Amino acid sequence: MKRQDFYYELPEELIAQDPLEDRSSSRLLVLDKETGAFSHHVFKEITEYLHEGDCLVINDTKVIPARLIGSKVETNAKIEVLLLKRKENNVWETLVKPGKKAKVGAKISFGDGLLMGEVIDVVEEGNRLIKFDFDGIFEEILDQLGQMPLPPYITHQLEDKNRYQTVYATHTGSAAAPTAGLHFTPELLEEIKAKGVDIAKVTLHVGLGTFRPVKVDEITEHHMHSEFFMIDEEAAEKINRAKESGHRVICVGTTSCRTVESAADENGHLEAKSGWTQIFIYPGYKFKVLDCLITNFHLPESTLIMLVSALAGREHVLAAYEEAVKEKYRFFSFGDAMFIQ
Repeated sequence: MKRQDFYYELPEELIAQDPLEDRSSSRLLVLDKETGAFSHHVFKEITEYLHEGDCLVINDTKVIPARLIGSKVETNAKIEVLLLKRKENNVWETLVKPGKKAKVGAKISFGDGLLMGEVIDVVEEGNRLIKFDFDGIFEEILDQLGQMPLPPYITHQLEDKNRYQTVYATHTGSAAAPTAGLHFTPELLEEIKAKGVDIAKVTLHVGLGTFRPVKVDEITEHHMHSEFFMIDEEAAEKINRAKESGHRVICVGTTSCRTVESAADENGHLEAKSGWTQIFIYPGYKFKVLDCLITNFHLPESTLIMLVSALAGREHVLAAYEEAVKEKYRFFSFGDAMFIQ
């Protein structure tokens, strides 16, 4: 299967640059995965498609303000550092721009020395390991100095950092938001619970690998980066109960989907566990847990549009995307949503 099989034309003006004031007022395209039929709605109408006994799975990861702008000690050259993965003892794997200024031994100052970093190693794909030195609590300093690591297609910083967090974000550790969850408000979640829908919280810390473009022609040769996930006993129990009673498991976002599919045994049964996943879902994959998916519109030729195509069929997905373009839906992180049932 070729990367080009997942290409579609997207006018640049349809890439959403800002979140809507009311999270739940975005548009919702409902797609029938069996027939390819679709219909147009507003996101808050999602409640009409959720039934008593269903289990809604949400990813409660929290994005860290992982983008740091610093200057190289001695030359004062500007350096941008993106925190990707915490290693140990204040060592982080990072993406550094420009990389040529960040050789091993280079020292970088952030916030006039409030935070200092030293490049201690160069690892795969040119990422740098940086050891940080500071007084106080790292997370508090990061909150003070860091910016939200918005995707490159969003051209300006957010006024309110919380708009790149879900309303249920709890466990800090992501380099990007699980964006399908951005449409939910506390009121909408209460309405869903009142319908008798179980809400299971899982955690997957989203790495930038999720959004890394597929560069190989043959998609099976694409290498996924590992991401850390956690499922506790309560979440496993809720998901298992829905499956065993003949109800549906509806994942909010590709990250929740990848979490439950990574953790399930061959029969689709889940137990509490944590670990690292590199799961890559593309057409031909047989879903073990997930029945339906709430998701945003994804980049052409991305692993995310491949995952969605595995669920609903490539032709159905591309036809729905074509319709969304025609109807001027808003695309990507701050864009509109799909419900695939």
